[in-house]
This record gives sequence, structure tokens and C-alpha cells, in this order.
Amino acid sequence: LDAAGDLQLRNVNACTQFLPTLDGRALLTVEDVGGPGRLHPAQQALVECHGSQCGFCTPGFVMSLTACYESHQQAGTRPSREAMADALAGNLCRCTGYRPILDAGERMFDVPAQRLDRAPIAAALHTLAADDPLAYDHAGQRFHAPQSLDELARLREAEPEATLLAGSTDIGLWVNKQFRELPALIYTGRVAALREVRPESDGLWIGAAASLEDAWQALAGMVPALAELWRRFASPPVRHAGTLGGNIANGSPIGDGAPALIALGADVLLRRGAQQRRLPLESFYLGYLQNALQPGEFIEALHVPRPDTSWAISAHKVAKRHDSDISAVCAVLALQLRNGRVQQARFAFGGMAAIVKRAAHAEAAVIGRPWVEDTAEAAAAALANDFQPLTDLRGSSAYRLKVAQNLLRKLWLETLERRTVGIWRVARLAA
Repeated sequence: LDAAGDLQLRNVNACTQFLPTLDGRALLTVEDVGGPGRLHPAQQALVECHGSQCGFCTPGFVMSLTACYESHQQAGTRPSREAMADALAGNLCRCTGYRPILDAGERMFDVPAQRLDRAPIAAALHTLAADDPLAYDHAGQRFHAPQSLDELARLREAEPEATLLAGSTDIGLWVNKQFRELPALIYTGRVAALREVRPESDGLWIGAAASLEDAWQALAGMVPALAELWRRFASPPVRHAGTLGGNIANGSPIGDGAPALIALGADVLLRRGAQQRRLPLESFYLGYLQNALQPGEFIEALHVPRPDTSWAISAHKVAKRHDSDISAVCAVLALQLRNGRVQQARFAFGGMAAIVKRAAHAEAAVIGRPWVEDTAEAAAAALANDFQPLTDLRGSSAYRLKVAQNLLRKLWLETLERRTVGIWRVARLAA
């Protein structure tokens, strides 16, 4: 149920979900979406379009299509073929062809409607709804699911070594791939205050347990230049479960969340017990997988300032595969322009160093100068003083540096041509 008490259907990856996190929720599998003697429109369309895979992957396609169908039926809309492809971005199998599956995604809206009966599911969930915290202890492993911020703060102080669990899109892999033992888990997903996304006049407050889907939808609404990055950030099943706070706490140098937030000047709100402290997100990262969290402390929320119309913002993700791939380079570039001159610059890059960081030399090369081609070239040249990237399977050091430099040049071209593709607002250069 969402905050309004309405049923919310979202597809997630079952392999990373911890069983206690499903308490109080309805679990639907491929066997549940149809009805007695009938198939769901997504299933029926796959049959009619010959879109079935070899077998193992087909249920995943069914669930992604079902989630897409139910969402659009609820909204009274019909997705484009591109939107359908986005809905299937997390289903990577291509063993028997892909066009028939996309065809099925379009066809299912023409199949006689046989939607899920939401009423009994919602009624059952309302019956199960409880304000009591959940605690589970078995065979030396403990699971706590507090209901309030104060309770979470007390638990975190009492068990600073416990693993904080939110969407489990990363921690789930620790268990099912690395077979790690996690003796104590504190689950944040039942704390309503942490799931809140609150627009304000000066920006956005995003709770640490807000899903990536909800957080990025709000961010892209405030800064449309981030919309394409949002589309390519993981996939719907991952974004539905994963959280922005978890993505930030994870601190991966190749994460796509931190470059956007750092370029926008986001702050992180930390809490330990009743004490809070706030610091710039860029100061949160101390080194590779190291952050400023103290024992017993956790991320409560992030604040993202609202840029005014003097800012030009461009966001780019460069990876080997378009969907569901890790970035070789992620760049979010922000320029404040007044009277054709650069007032401020915030160039944040992922995949270029041990942490996501700003390009201080490149920023210094443009601040105070007229925004002309020579200035963009100076920034590109200065970037070599900011980063000495590693070489790995996603790209060589030279490749990464060249890509990053070219993205700065692309920013210049975008502002020059006053395009709206990949850029939020082109400042009035002649004003």
C-alpha cells in the first residue's frame, strides 16, 4: 500500500529480496496474475505474438509486462513502444528474439481486459497493516524492522555493527552470490518518514528509504536534464526496490546517483540518536568505499537544491550496453551563466577516480570566463589534472579521460545550439 492506502503494484527481482521484508505485503508470481481458466492480457499477448523464450526467462517478461499493463490501465494511458522497451530493460535474455516480445507488449492492450482484482488484495493488506515493529531472531541471526525514526535511531545506536538494509538490491547479492553471513539486519523500509519525497520551494527533501523510482521521478521533474539518466539508471525492478539512500551509502565510484546529486549541490542529513548533522554530499565520501558515517549513525535524508534558470545542466551515462549496465563514465555538468559569462561550475564525474568527485581544475578553468569554445577546450585540457582513471574491463584510462573531455565539449555544443536534448535550461547567453 502507498502512503494514501492504495494498492501499488511494482515488479522487483525476487532473488535479492529478504523474506522478512515482505511482511505485510502481497507477493504475486507468474502463477497469480491470471485467473481461473484464463490468462492475463500480458500472458495472452505473449502467446499470440509467439514471444515465449526458452522457458526460464519467460516468467520474468510476463511479470514486467504485467506491471506495465496494470500501471497504464490504472492511469488510463497506453505506453509507446519506447516506453515498453524501458519497462523491459531489466529482462536481458534475447535467446529467441526480442521483437515478438515488444509486439506482445503493444498487443496486450488490445486483448479483452482481464485485470487483476485489486480489491481483495488491498483489503487483505489493510487487515495486515500494523504499527508494531517487526523482530525476528533465528539461529543466531537477527532481523529488526522499526516503524519510526526514533526507534531506528535507538536500534542503530544499540547495534552499530548491524547491517542497515533498505532495498537489498546490493546486500541481497552479498548473500546469494558471495554467501556472506549477516548476523544482524536493521530494515529501514517500514519507516514512513524515510520513504517520503517532499518538494519545497528551495528544492527536494528525499528520505533515505525512498525508492530510486520515486526519488528519480521527483528529481527529473525538478531538473528534466536528468530524465534520460533516470531511464538508464539500473532497470525498473531494481529502481522499484533500491533506495537513493542506499545508493549513496554504498559509495560506489561508478554509481550514477552521486554525480547528479553532487553536481546539483546536494546535502546529506545524518542522524545518531537524537542528534542530526548536515554536510555536503561531496564531503561524505572520504575514499574508496569509505564515508563520513560515525558508529551508530545513519543517513536520514538528502536535500537537493532547486536550480534557477541561470543554470545549464547536462547529464550523460557512457556504458558498453544501453540498458542495465554499469557506467564507464557518468558525468553531470552544471554551469551558471550570466551575461554570457560563467559564474559557477559544478562538474561531477563517476568512473574516473576512487570516489565520485568534482573536477576542480576543469571548473577553475571556466569560472569567470566567457562561455565560448576556447573556454570549453580549456576545461577539457584541465581535466587531465583532475583525474588519472584506472583501466579495467569497462574502458582504458585513456578512453575514460577522452570521453570525459568530449562530454565537456558536448556541453558547449548543446548550449551553443540551444538544444533541449540532454540539457535542462540554456541560459540567455546574450542577456
